[in-house]
Amino acid sequence: MRKLRSGVLLATKYQGVIAGAVPSSRGLLLVDCPLRTDDGREWAADLASHGRSRYLALLDHHPDRALGARVFELPIVAHEATLQTMRSWPDAFKGNARPIGAEADRLKRVTGVSKAVPDLSFSTELTLHLGDREVLFWHRPGPTAGSMWVILPEAEIAFLGDTVTVSEPPYVGEADLESWLESLDELRSKAFSSFLLISGRDGIVEREAVTEMARFLRKVQLRLKRLGSKPESAARVAKGLIRSYRIPSTRRDQVLLRLQSGLRGLQARLHASRA
Repeated sequence: MRKLRSGVLLATKYQGVIAGAVPSSRGLLLVDCPLRTDDGREWAADLASHGRSRYLALLDHHPDRALGARVFELPIVAHEATLQTMRSWPDAFKGNARPIGAEADRLKRVTGVSKAVPDLSFSTELTLHLGDREVLFWHRPGPTAGSMWVILPEAEIAFLGDTVTVSEPPYVGEADLESWLESLDELRSKAFSSFLLISGRDGIVEREAVTEMARFLRKVQLRLKRLGSKPESAARVAKGLIRSYRIPSTRRDQVLLRLQSGLRGLQARLHASRA
């Protein structure tokens, strides 16, 4: 567990997601959570000495961060679009049914998914006063329609979910690329110049990572515009885009699957909007 400014905690050892905990005089706000049941229980036990957990925020509905929420008997906060998406999920999840290159693909069968559905939602912005701490929830669509940030104004810390990834490309199958690029422009503004930026996949990221993320998304935009609607073309694009990353051989197939499935989904939506 890593302690940041203002006592904020990060768990970086769990596969698939960086989990955070924000302390206050009235307990903890958890930001995302480990995917696997045993890891979630371990994280909860580690946090017990830091205060009582009061809320859990989900930065979007990606299964890597959302499925683990069923372990935590806490009020779950998310954007309205995240709530609506998760509400439509079946109560049993099979990771290999529709693989998207997620860590959750490895799960054979998960039951009780309805326990992870958010209890509290908002449309644009929500402010939570937790003891002496003010926490802002901002809707920032891009990776998904319901993607949000958790902002700690006093500590100058921002939890960004999948808005910025560094070591591997994100899943883009549900992306709104224009909104995503607008969010990245916001992160490059003076308003965030002194903020600590926390990626939901990589932990603390530098300012250059925001610029690199924008470059990657513009490459995706450009290359998909040049292609037709043939699904095999997305596979070629994925192989080209992955060259920008240093991917260990043990993860290359999974990352390539994530890019290919994401690009196919994005390509299909773009083609349908033009029809």
